Amino acid sequence: MPTQNTQKIRSKRHGLYLRVAKGHFATSHSHINYYIDVTKQKTRLSEAQAIARELVSYYHADTIVDTVLCLDGTQVIGTCLAQELTSGAFHSINSQQTISVVTPEHTAGSQLLFRDSITPMITDKHVLILAASVTTGFTARAAVEAIRYYGGQVAGIAAIFATTDTCMDYPVKSVFDPNDLQDYQTYGSHECPICQSGRRIDALVNSFGYSKL
Repeated sequence: MPTQNTQKIRSKRHGLYLRVAKGHFATSHSHINYYIDVTKQKTRLSEAQAIARELVSYYHADTIVDTVLCLDGTQVIGTCLAQELTSGAFHSINSQQTISVVTPEHTAGSQLLFRDSITPMITDKHVLILAASVTTGFTARAAVEAIRYYGGQVAGIAAIFATTDTCMDYPVKSVFDPNDLQDYQTYGSHECPICQSGRRIDALVNSFGYSKL
């Protein structure tokens, strides 16, 4: 973690916790006052399974999912989520059906690109977007636009942490939200009151982690 001021926020159901550090951090789109470390949720099978079990309750009953589109390195969670949706452990319209798990490429302009080998899993398919976080919504919006461009249908947006209930009129479902981190704030880079107070940035952060300054 980039600072010593760290804490763990527990989930209400499965004993999951979110690792966070308070400070002054810069993403490519905003400044934030918390760094949310989801590395272990994305890479440890046990934690990825727990996240998937939290999220599947939003989709197992009445949401058709043909493809899970994984953003921010969430492929392990996406695979676990697809397994939960198709397991038949509970009533699901996806039970016993195959669900594809894919990741996009990013162009230099931050647009999402699907190669010809991947497009059959997007075109005319119900695609569930899975992200590590949805705060500014920039990446989620890019995913929605890409799915629409390739002729797919957005089935929903899921995340480990989100500060909004909707993105481009699609519901956003998450394990953690501002109720768990009530003083979480995000600011435009030119409107950041932490910068205006003279405090330097602690680290640059993105989906891969953080780099101290």
